[in-house]
Amino acid sequence: MSWRIVVISKRAKLDYQMGYMIVRNDTTLQIHLGEIATVLIESTAVSITTSLLAELSKKKIKVIFCDEKRNPSSELISYYGSHDTSNKVRKQIQWGKNIKEAVWTEIVTEKIRKQKELLEYLGREESELLEGYIKEMHLNDETNREGHAAKVYFNALFGLDFTRTADTLMNAALNYGYSIVLSTFNREIVANGYITQLGLFHDNMFNQFNLSSDLMEPFRVLVDKEVLNMQVEEFGHNEKMQLVNILNHEIQVDGKTQYVNNAIKIYCKSIFDALNENDSSLIRFYKIEL
Repeated sequence: MSWRIVVISKRAKLDYQMGYMIVRNDTTLQIHLGEIATVLIESTAVSITTSLLAELSKKKIKVIFCDEKRNPSSELISYYGSHDTSNKVRKQIQWGKNIKEAVWTEIVTEKIRKQKELLEYLGREESELLEGYIKEMHLNDETNREGHAAKVYFNALFGLDFTRTADTLMNAALNYGYSIVLSTFNREIVANGYITQLGLFHDNMFNQFNLSSDLMEPFRVLVDKEVLNMQVEEFGHNEKMQLVNILNHEIQVDGKTQYVNNAIKIYCKSIFDALNENDSSLIRFYKIEL
C-alpha cells in the first residue's frame, strides 16, 4: 500500500529509473514508486522528466505543483483513471436526481455532525445549535442548514470577528489544507474512472472539481482542527508540512484504523457504490477520536 507523501522543497532534478523516482540535489535519493501516495513539488526550482511524469500518472500517484509563493496551484491528473472509464462516465451522467440529492443530504449532514463533535470536544455551547440544524435537515438541504451551521461553527472556533473571506494567516492555512484534501479527492475520483467536473450539488461552470468539492465536505473538519491547534502566528514551510501530514493521521472506518489517505479511498468507493446502486446507506463515513 502506498503511504509516503514526498515533498520537494528546494532545487532538485527528478527522474525515473527502474521503478524508482530519483531525486538529485546535494545528494541522490531513490524512492520506489510503490511507496508513494503523493508528490508535492513545493519549489519552482525543480525540473522533472516526462518519463517520471508518465510513470507517476500510470500508477495514479498524485502530483501537486506549487507556485512561486509555495501554494498549491495545479496537479497532475491522468485522462484515464480506470480501464472502463468510458462506462463509468456514462453511469455518472445517468445518476438520478433522487439518489444524488439523497447522497448529498447524507454528506452535508455528516459535515455538520463532524463540526458539532469538534465544538463539543472544545466545550463550545454552540454545538447545541449545530445539533438543531442536523435535526432540521431536509432533502438536498433545501433550507441551507449547512450555511447557517458554517457561520456558527467558524465564529465558535476562531472568534466572532472571523470571516472566511478575510486575508489572514488563519484563512491562508485553512485554504492550503483544504487544497491538499481536495487534490486527494481529485486523485480518487479519477482513479475510480469518473470525472471531477460533474458534481452532485456543486455545479459551477468554472469549477473543474465540482464532484471533489462535494465529496470532501466531511473531511474539512480535519483541517479546521489542525489549524486551530497550530495557533497560526506565521504560515511558512513548517506549517504547510504540518497540514500536508494530515493525510497520514489515523482515523476509524468500519471499526478499523486507517490513514486519512486510505480512508478517503474507502469513502469515495462507498459513495460511488451508493450512487450506482441507488442506496445512500452504503456510504462509509469515518470517525475520529478527539
